[in-house]
Amino acid sequence: MADDNLPEDSKLTLTKRKWADQGKFLTGRIARPDTDRLPPGQHLVKNWPVLDLGQQPRVSPAQRKLDVRGLVNNPITFDWASFHALPQKEMRSDIHCVTTWSRYDNDWKGVSTHDLLDAVDPRQEAVAVMLTSYDGYTTNLLLSDFAVPDAIVVTHWDGKPLTEEHGGPVRLVVPHLYFWKSAKWLHRIEFLSRDQAGFWEKNGYHMRGDPWAEERYSDD
Repeated sequence: MADDNLPEDSKLTLTKRKWADQGKFLTGRIARPDTDRLPPGQHLVKNWPVLDLGQQPRVSPAQRKLDVRGLVNNPITFDWASFHALPQKEMRSDIHCVTTWSRYDNDWKGVSTHDLLDAVDPRQEAVAVMLTSYDGYTTNLLLSDFAVPDAIVVTHWDGKPLTEEHGGPVRLVVPHLYFWKSAKWLHRIEFLSRDQAGFWEKNGYHMRGDPWAEERYSDD
């Protein structure tokens, strides 16, 4: 797997694995996303904290490619020009990080996952996707979560190009799930016939990650 070379024994990984073992931050409260804007156990911030595994890949313009493969009828490798030739959308959404911070009203620009799906045409047997980043990080999503109307593959935040520390040049944003599911430095999207665990999911975190149900950690 692509995440085999990631720092499994880094300080951050060991700390978050300990949180999963202890069930840290769990409140036991269930919120309703149609009535509660702030999920249980979260607190608001005005800045955008930077979290990663300690290695931020530098992706030159010549290297900027998004490879979409697996169970699709039209596998495509987008370079920077062809990706920007897709319909460009602007969306506003909130961020909810599993480490308990939330940030409201983030303005994004990029390509809707609906338009990406139209371009690659997933096959009927596809039920999940695996996201792989340029640093080797992986995380999984059900296709039904990847395809929600406000999911977007972003290149801009608040009117400016997405910075490297926040996942630029390209990252995914899936606002209804915890933000570890919105992979930074996105390099590959692979469509799968079954859901498979990514990096944090192998280290004690939930396979789906719904903030309103406090799906922070695995039930295993």
